[in-house]
Amino acid sequence: MDAGRSAAVAALLRDAEQAHAVYEADVLNGVYDEAWPRWYATYAVEHGLGAIMGHDVDVDALTTFLTESYAEFAAADPKSAEPWADHIGTRIAAEL
Repeated sequence: MDAGRSAAVAALLRDAEQAHAVYEADVLNGVYDEAWPRWYATYAVEHGLGAIMGHDVDVDALTTFLTESYAEFAAADPKSAEPWADHIGTRIAAEL
């Protein structure tokens, strides 16, 4: 696996996290966005995930992947010491 690609995907997820916080605050008036995986997937695809991966990435496939991967990350016992963006970024780089 390419560590540089994993790091770039994780950085993109952190960028999405920051942009999504603004979206929740400004557009949703502070309401939790239940549809966050689709928002993140759209953001990632629109902000160069395909170029990082070296191939096109489908928003629907990434939405499903984010939903499932985050659920597994959140349910892990013991909890990972690794930040979620790093963990899921590594999985995206390896599995998509």
